[in-house]
This record gives sequence, C-alpha cells and structure tokens, in this order.
Amino acid sequence: MAELVPGVVATLSPLVRRVLCPNPGIMTGPGTNTYLIGADRVAVIDPGPVDEGHLDAVATAGAGRIRWILVTHTHPDHSPGAAGLAERTGAEVIGYDHRDGFEPDTEVGDGWALRSEEFELRALHTPGHASNHLCYFLEGERALFSGDHIMSGSTVVIAPPDGDMAAYMQALSRLETMRPPALFIAPGHGGRIDDPSGKYREYLTHRRAREEAIHAALVGAGKATVEELVAAVYLDVAPVMHPIARYSVWAHLRKMAAEGRVTCADPDDMASVWRPQPAG
Repeated sequence: MAELVPGVVATLSPLVRRVLCPNPGIMTGPGTNTYLIGADRVAVIDPGPVDEGHLDAVATAGAGRIRWILVTHTHPDHSPGAAGLAERTGAEVIGYDHRDGFEPDTEVGDGWALRSEEFELRALHTPGHASNHLCYFLEGERALFSGDHIMSGSTVVIAPPDGDMAAYMQALSRLETMRPPALFIAPGHGGRIDDPSGKYREYLTHRRAREEAIHAALVGAGKATVEELVAAVYLDVAPVMHPIARYSVWAHLRKMAAEGRVTCADPDDMASVWRPQPAG
C-alpha cells in the first residue's frame, strides 16, 4: 500500500494518484488526500485547504495537464484550495453549490458525469456529513472517491444542523447496494480501502449500535442531555474526543426524534433535555 507522506505523489492505480496535504489533526487524520485522475487531461478531486506548498505539489504532479478541479464538499479541509489551484492551472472548478466561500464554475448533482478520452467520473449525491457532499465513482477502475462520507481508520462525525444522520445512513446503504460495486475506496483521509463492502458493513453496524446504545441510555436515565449521554455511551472513546462525539450523539437523537422514538423541547438546541417516547 502506498505510504501517506505529505507532498509525495503516490500511485494508487493506473489512473489514480494521490498527494497528501500536510494538515494532520484530530479531524483530518494524516491530512487531506488530493487525488489526480488521468494522464493526458487530468481531474483533481479535493485540492484541500489553502496551503501554497501543497497546491504547488499538486500542480507540479499535474504537469500542465489539469483541466478540472472537483470537490466533494465545502468543509475547510477540502475545498478552499480550489481557487489557488485554478489560478495555477486555469482548470474548471466543479462542485455541488456555492457555499462557505467556494465558488464553482459549474454546479453539479447526482448522476452528473465527467467524461474524457481516458475516464468517466460520475457524481453521487451523498448527504449526511454535509448536505452538499458528493462522492465520485470512477467507471472502469470502479474506484469510489468518498470524501468525508467514509474515512480510513476512523468513523465520520455528523454535525447538525447541516449534518443529518438519517441522510447519512441512507447514503451509506445506497453505496452498499450500488452496482457495479466499488473495487476500492479512495477516502478523503487515510489510506486506500480495498474491502469496500466490509467497510460499508462496519460503518452501518457501528452507527446502528451507537444509536441503540444512546436510546438504551436515555431509557435508563429517563431524561438526559447530549453531554450526559456522551459520558454514558462513549466509554470506549478517549475523553479528549468527547466534545466531537457530542455532535454525532445529537445527530442520532434528531434522527430518533423524527422517527418518534425520543422527544425534546427543541431538537435544534444541542443543550436540550431529551426523553424517550413510550414504546407503542
């Protein structure tokens, strides 16, 4: 497996190369992965943050052939570098919508496809982590560029209100049943994933188990806040991660509220007190 070394061009397949941005952290893991697809006319996926050295490395790897810059979503570790890379290359910037300072030349949605002489990239709208999140599927090589919908080495944080747990689970199930299936996943963070079906099952199983644990803790307590539920349920997670885990707990509670399993005065307020709904 190609190593994750910032600035080093790693070949993942005949059509796919990766350049790692030097922005490691709790939320980004080793850093943001920027992918280059193709050889004669190159598409870039997720140029990352505004890091001049990283953008120079990506432009150099493209060798004057970068024609398209695509983003999976507009979080600050994925899309801000698009403008700087476009200035370096003259490439067309493509994404779901104008948001968070991201200004695409072309807005695209589910089913849109980029076709060149070498490859076809198809957009899949996968909301959940962000409402404007797209995955891209490389036909032929059957590679899924998953952005932050799926990561290597960790699960994904769902942060309301833009993050939506129900939408996230639905999109995961869609990827699991997609035909033809992906042969490998190129995630926004971490190494190449060579067992996509196993990863889908792992993610779905984990999220369902977390949800049931949250519900059981709430039933046991009778009422609780997000903070109290994190402390009760996330015993397997280091306390330093609990402030981040709050968002996923909140997202699960909002999902269960829509399903009639729990209730609170204001689902849009993370500080609300939650109660279970009586069964039946």
